[in-house]
Amino acid sequence: MSAMRIVIIGGVAGGASAAARARRLSETAEIVLIERGPHVSFANCGLPYHLGGEIAERDQLFLQTPESMARRARIDVRVLTEATQVDPLARTVTLRSLGDGRSSRERYDKLILAPGAAPIRPPLPGIDDPRIHTLRSVEDVDRLKELVDGGARSALVVGAGFIGIEVAENLVRRGLRTTLVEMQDQVLPPLDAEMAAPLHEALRRGGVDLRLSRRVAAFEPGERGLTARLEDGSVVAADLALLAIGVRPETALALSAGLRLGEGGGIAVNAHQQTSDPDIYACGDAVEVRDLVLDRPALIPLAGPANRQGRIAADHVFGRDSRFRGTQGTCIVRAFDRVAGMTGASEKALQRAGRSGGYDKVYIHPNQHAGYFPGAAPLALKLIFSRPEGRVLGAQVTGGEGVDKRIDVLAMAIQAGMTVFDLEEAELAYAPQFGSAKDAVNFAGFAAANVLRGDHRQVHAAEIGPASTGNGSPFLLDVRDPDETAAGTLPGAVVIPLCELRDRLDELPRDRAIAVYCKVGLRGYLAQRILSQNGFEAANLSGGTVTWRAHHGLPEPAPVPAVGVTS
Repeated sequence: MSAMRIVIIGGVAGGASAAARARRLSETAEIVLIERGPHVSFANCGLPYHLGGEIAERDQLFLQTPESMARRARIDVRVLTEATQVDPLARTVTLRSLGDGRSSRERYDKLILAPGAAPIRPPLPGIDDPRIHTLRSVEDVDRLKELVDGGARSALVVGAGFIGIEVAENLVRRGLRTTLVEMQDQVLPPLDAEMAAPLHEALRRGGVDLRLSRRVAAFEPGERGLTARLEDGSVVAADLALLAIGVRPETALALSAGLRLGEGGGIAVNAHQQTSDPDIYACGDAVEVRDLVLDRPALIPLAGPANRQGRIAADHVFGRDSRFRGTQGTCIVRAFDRVAGMTGASEKALQRAGRSGGYDKVYIHPNQHAGYFPGAAPLALKLIFSRPEGRVLGAQVTGGEGVDKRIDVLAMAIQAGMTVFDLEEAELAYAPQFGSAKDAVNFAGFAAANVLRGDHRQVHAAEIGPASTGNGSPFLLDVRDPDETAAGTLPGAVVIPLCELRDRLDELPRDRAIAVYCKVGLRGYLAQRILSQNGFEAANLSGGTVTWRAHHGLPEPAPVPAVGVTS
């Protein structure tokens, strides 16, 4: 009996993982890996940081080379070779050498497609200008780095998703005057708007000219570089431009084989990564996955899921019952001194899915480690959970240090089907320089569980506008201390510091709902408990003024200097 012949189209995350796993499972299989580019396995997530110089050596980007894969795993790697056609009846792939243009056919017993996704280039006037780039490959970063090293002084980045933010940060680090244009009213569109707000400040503070709710209408040649004309009539001149507005699954090969595509245009696969042809598998950015939380098809191009999918495809080729559980979109990004991470469903995703009535949320702002240890700084954490069960549906965290730890813990909670009551009991590593005895994850569980138990009645920022309140609106009670309220209160609020509240209850209305608030929500919760147990109808503003200002796009007011204090 002849050895099984496996042909894999595409390297990087999914294809290279499939090839390596296949070899570990079989020493006799013939494994052929076809890659259109010159590099078979490289760290495409590291490309912006090589551009900015944090990854100093180009060779650090290469995880495997054709030579290393051949030497270590006896894999036949063919780079600069394009797969142009799949014939599922004959079980052949037509190949074309990009060096000499010659065509050939490769037989397969099992075929694994990992063609990835291509950057979107919208059909705008002037879009073919050679100074307009994308960032998807080592060759892309080589071209950009040559321009930056050669004296480029200004750059335009279109699209404020993960790649756009990373590139903008690294261009600023290289000294370029950088403009970041985003058509939506926030950066990182997968995040809920109020959780993205801290990144706006971080980008601008870092030196990025951030322009939200702006769309590029056309590109035109400029005096030195090029000019982007925006739909609002403004123009941005730059020596170079980078498009980072998203990617589209590469499905030409799948279509040539007559494979079924999913609702979102990606290759449809089952839990084993099999396509509609059981002898053809697909993995990575080209496939449509199952959203683990919303239980519906989605396109989520992330390196972690791509690696797992490649491994699962190879497992199933050799008869193992490996299954891809779906993805929850766990991701993280840095913008200068701020970090944002998310996992699971966002609130906007739940609303789009028609599940507005089935969830609740809490906002907390704990320190990333014990407050008494030097360097303590607040995190902003949003936890979304189902009603009435309390199952964790999603989480978003922004801050500095410690964002990754909390997002990873909450990602595992979602995978395990845990509830907010489980988060209350989570036992996490503690030393004062790393966390608190009651970690931010515990606090999120406490807050959410209190809501579900009925101990904590909430009002959210969307329910209290930035304009003065009128008849029918809740009575606003500010329980912060005088040194805080001197900088301003919410419109129409009455100030009674928390420590004075029990002695001043007669100043509050008993015939009107009271919305109580503080800076981050803790004192507001304590005040709400006092009021509720004294017969008042009271609710706490979740996340306090920090979340309220982020929701309404308002900056934090400057603190008022204390009078009569000498240093």
